[in-house]
Amino acid sequence: MTKGGMETVEVFTSEGKGRGLKAVKEFLSGEVIFAEPAYAAVVFDSLTHLICHTCFKRQEKLHRCGQCKFAHYCDRTCQRGAWLNHKNECSAIKRHGKAPNENIRLAARIMWRIEREGGGLTEGSLVSIDDLQNHVENFGEEEKKELRADVESFIEFWPPQSQQFGMQYISHIFGVINCNGFTLSDQRGLQAVGVGVFPNLCLVNHHCWPNCTVIFNNGKIELRALGKISPGEELTVSYIDFLNVSEDRRKQLKKQYYFDCTCEHCQKKIKDDLMLAVKEGEHKPSQDMVKEVIQFSKDTLEKINKARSEGVYHEVVKLCRECLKKQEPVLGDTNIYLLRILSIVSEVLSYLQMFEEAADHAKRMVDGYTKIYHPNNAQLGMAMMRAGVTHWHAGLIEAGHGMICKAYAILLVTHGPTHPITKDLEVMRVQTEMELRMFQQNEFMYYKMREAALQNQKIQVMPEPSAEASQDLFVKKQ
Repeated sequence: MTKGGMETVEVFTSEGKGRGLKAVKEFLSGEVIFAEPAYAAVVFDSLTHLICHTCFKRQEKLHRCGQCKFAHYCDRTCQRGAWLNHKNECSAIKRHGKAPNENIRLAARIMWRIEREGGGLTEGSLVSIDDLQNHVENFGEEEKKELRADVESFIEFWPPQSQQFGMQYISHIFGVINCNGFTLSDQRGLQAVGVGVFPNLCLVNHHCWPNCTVIFNNGKIELRALGKISPGEELTVSYIDFLNVSEDRRKQLKKQYYFDCTCEHCQKKIKDDLMLAVKEGEHKPSQDMVKEVIQFSKDTLEKINKARSEGVYHEVVKLCRECLKKQEPVLGDTNIYLLRILSIVSEVLSYLQMFEEAADHAKRMVDGYTKIYHPNNAQLGMAMMRAGVTHWHAGLIEAGHGMICKAYAILLVTHGPTHPITKDLEVMRVQTEMELRMFQQNEFMYYKMREAALQNQKIQVMPEPSAEASQDLFVKKQ
């Protein structure tokens, strides 16, 4: 089996972590270390009629499979490209009467591929599906119960004429999906739309302050360097969002991925002080007041999530304003509970076209994020882009252009120049640069022209806010 594009990395035993990947050559910031197509992938249950089942792009009109009436595609090209993976699935759905959930569909696609190719090791893979960690032995009672239900549902769905697998092997596949299923995003990288298994990516270990990032681009995942990486250096990615104190990150990693994080940031609690910052000065709040405000913030975030899921955005704004009023005399500018509220309220206000208030909150959000996140963090880049667009819509062209330029510099590293979101951002950067020149030459004329343009053309509405929290690298079955 050839390495197929994996010549720049090698598998090694990482102390305390098991297998890992290390660089064979030097990589520079933004360089693609490797790209990998999914071994198998499926669209989330809730989006099966909105997302192409081949390329995972969101489209307004999709062609439906005439046989199973379940799978949807951009066009005939995508439909033909899917047939090898959809053929067995199509007849199984017709026989079963309906499509099973995404977990069952992904397991079935994996096992049809194993049946077709005679094993779990494919061209370009450094590890086979059989050798991936499943962590079934670490499952709690509830997870074991869910696993048994999945296995039973799978057996009902699996056709009798296909190769038959033992219960232990089926359980292994579900265990692999449970802790190694990678989140797939739509073409602009703004929404999680599916889940796939990428064997080589599964070899890359976690670090809270990693040297690599992963994005889904044009049907493949790309592992990209966040800075200079020397030959022999271990390659790491962050499985979860960094915007949590070290104790909470460790708990999440233990619960979701079954390991204790020993990275320097967790051991030394680096940046915890920033994430829990309180107001300094002669009116420094008491510990009881801080606890009260943090509890109020947690309770409010639960109410906000409910209102967002129901699309009641004016209620979201009301809740955020009430929470900010409580937080501002007590919490520091980098406190994660303040930043979470600022992120939500700036996004929702932008959607409601209340751009000036949104811009103020967005500026505070990115100022806080900049002090906490790695300078080339994708979440920081996306937040900076959103803040820049909000300022631009608010008529604050200087600040808007500056933020869009900063976001573009980050996304060139994390997403690369060919990613659709980077291309969109480049168009915005050129447009705002042109408007900024006009503003600097004649401020009065700039605003007159802007006002006339807005009267003739309705301002572009921001994307509807997502009720989902920021996605972690791997999907965990809920």
